[in-house]
Amino acid sequence: MPVHPDQSVSVLVDTQNMYHAAQNIYSKNLDYSSVLERAANNRRLRRAIAYVVRTDNDEEESFFDALTRIGFETKVKEMKEYPDGTRKANWDMGIAIDAITFAPHLDAMVLCTGDGDFTRLVHHVREKGVRVEIMGFGSSTSSELVEAADEFVDMSEESGRFVLGQ
Repeated sequence: MPVHPDQSVSVLVDTQNMYHAAQNIYSKNLDYSSVLERAANNRRLRRAIAYVVRTDNDEEESFFDALTRIGFETKVKEMKEYPDGTRKANWDMGIAIDAITFAPHLDAMVLCTGDGDFTRLVHHVREKGVRVEIMGFGSSTSSELVEAADEFVDMSEESGRFVLGQ
């Protein structure tokens, strides 16, 4: 299915994955406004969701507010600390449930992640007739995820657009 302006699209951003990829590759932050603009790609945006983790960092609330001003709905998960001192917060299941729930109401879905755990999800959503696009940085995106998608947008090819201060 080709891209066209009448398509309805939702954008789901795995912020932890994208943050760490941008930091590891460029030591910079992601420009979420540019990500949303490219993901929507002049189509009818149904929902844009940024899945975020609260870690009690002083700057988090301003980041969450900035995402909202850009046009993202934020879904927040609290960081859990376990008795052995490890900390964890994972949105994979939440993203998958939302993607499956939204799929019957969309023409296209953009997943912003490099996490290969979403490969089976991409296959499932595509089987429902939804175009699935992946946006990520090529060197940190699972090759299986890229192959499963209808389109892969390698943000490394336009890092000046997607990474702040590039």
